[in-house]
Amino acid sequence: MKNLVGILFAVLVIYVIYFDLTVGTLPSSAVTQEEAVKTTIQKPTVDLPSFQATVKPGQTVISIVEHELGKSLPVSITDLINDFKILNPGKSPEKIQIGSTYHFPDYGKLR
Repeated sequence: MKNLVGILFAVLVIYVIYFDLTVGTLPSSAVTQEEAVKTTIQKPTVDLPSFQATVKPGQTVISIVEHELGKSLPVSITDLINDFKILNPGKSPEKIQIGSTYHFPDYGKLR
């Protein structure tokens, strides 16, 4: 019985090694940290006034914009989300990451 368990374990280990080397366990579109920083810092090509900020723990898009303004939002949350998506193509405001830098709409310069 011990021999059977040993053989099955060895087959499992060999299969796992084979799978890891051929298919892999990491996503194939892994982006280096340097490339990620370059893509988040690029200046958007729109005429919407904006400021750049690095996300800290506990912050949301709304809290960052309100902190910059020093008051509550002068626009709807839907407008804020749309403006954030325009300023950061391909980025979702619900999935901002701590330590990443994004462009946020500066509503203080609009009004």
